[in-house]
Amino acid sequence: MNTATAATPATTQSPNLLSIAGSDPSGGAGIQADLKTFSALGCYGMAVVTALTAQNTQGVRATHLPPADFVGAQIDAIFEDVEVAAVKIGMLGSAETVGVVADRLARFRPAFVTLDPVLAATSGDALAGEGVEAAIIERLFPLVSLVTPNLDEARRLAGVARPLGRNAMREAADRLMRLGARAVLVKGGDAGGETSEDFFLDAETEEILSAPRVNTRNTHGTGCTLSSAIAAFRARGEPMLEAIVAAKAYVTGALRGAGALRVGREGGHGPMDHFFAARGEGRDANP
Repeated sequence: MNTATAATPATTQSPNLLSIAGSDPSGGAGIQADLKTFSALGCYGMAVVTALTAQNTQGVRATHLPPADFVGAQIDAIFEDVEVAAVKIGMLGSAETVGVVADRLARFRPAFVTLDPVLAATSGDALAGEGVEAAIIERLFPLVSLVTPNLDEARRLAGVARPLGRNAMREAADRLMRLGARAVLVKGGDAGGETSEDFFLDAETEEILSAPRVNTRNTHGTGCTLSSAIAAFRARGEPMLEAIVAAKAYVTGALRGAGALRVGREGGHGPMDHFFAARGEGRDANP
């Protein structure tokens, strides 16, 4: 897909998308990245805040988790009033919050849900408390449409070595499927090399999806953005695999366009440019 046209809605009606995730005050990741992605791809974005963080491009300084029942109240308020086309789940922070989100998914049954199982920030700072991994597997895996772990998240959730290489990524994805996931996209962007390879697996299909690696320090929020973009393209009617390919192309364009931004000091992980298409950046970002 040509990402120069990625921001053009497939229909005249904007689908309503909900992000259930943590807040990043620097704007690069979390609900801020999700809302930017939804808007850039022609959707109406909403957000349920599961965690407050004090962070910037250098790292996470502190986190604060609102009560789990307040997270549930936010979700109730949205679903009882708004038709939600798709949901993206990111940082949940505590096992109790995982349980509340799972209860609401079971109650409201959104048509499509992506789960980006955020366990740590790009800087390596921990973003998940005790019991979160087990709760995600037990409570959320059966309810979501697609799980999108990076290599370290796949290692922790699947209980395998860091899955470097196609065979190892497939092993991790298969293990996650056996743990209850319906479909898995293991993201290989952290592996290095000239290309960024992800491994997709569901009950019928397995596919290696490759994109050119972009040499940039502006990688903060790539996982959040990819998962949100997949949800947006699915809400716009794209089949699963096509939605993932289009989302990867969008992320590539956002990485290539990031040079137009001046956010953060040297040595940190800067944000991507979610609105690169509007600025005419990253137009050759085909996977």
